[in-house]
Amino acid sequence: MGIQFRKLAARRNILAAALATAGATAWAQDKKSGSDKVVYHIDDAAHQATKGLRNIRNHLDVAPTTQIIVVTHADGVDFLMEGAKDAKNPNIDYASLVSALKARGVRFEVCEITLRNRNLKKDQFIMDADFTPSGVVRIGQLQNHEGFAYLKP
Repeated sequence: MGIQFRKLAARRNILAAALATAGATAWAQDKKSGSDKVVYHIDDAAHQATKGLRNIRNHLDVAPTTQIIVVTHADGVDFLMEGAKDAKNPNIDYASLVSALKARGVRFEVCEITLRNRNLKKDQFIMDADFTPSGVVRIGQLQNHEGFAYLKP
């Protein structure tokens, strides 16, 4: 009985070491390839949109291979609506800023629960906006299952 137990324990240790090595290798390859993943959370366009878009532009200027997804809900969806401008600086047209970032690979997602709660329609949003069933759930999934870092401007 003792020999079989030791063999089983040895196999378990070899398997654990192999899994640890594989995980470390995958992490190192991600870091080498520069494949950082970040979710930006915007729930108040009036206070976060201009700052957030500027942060994202700067982020990509320094780390251009970063995968960025912007998830919006509640009042955060407002900057993705047709004709939206910064209330403090009406010269800032959000559609052109979003379009430029979309061209750099950024994805912008709007919460469909917010649409229902606010009686908004998808056709009220710019063409560069995508939709997700729940903004909060999407953020959680990106963080917990897909390894995205969380940033809130």
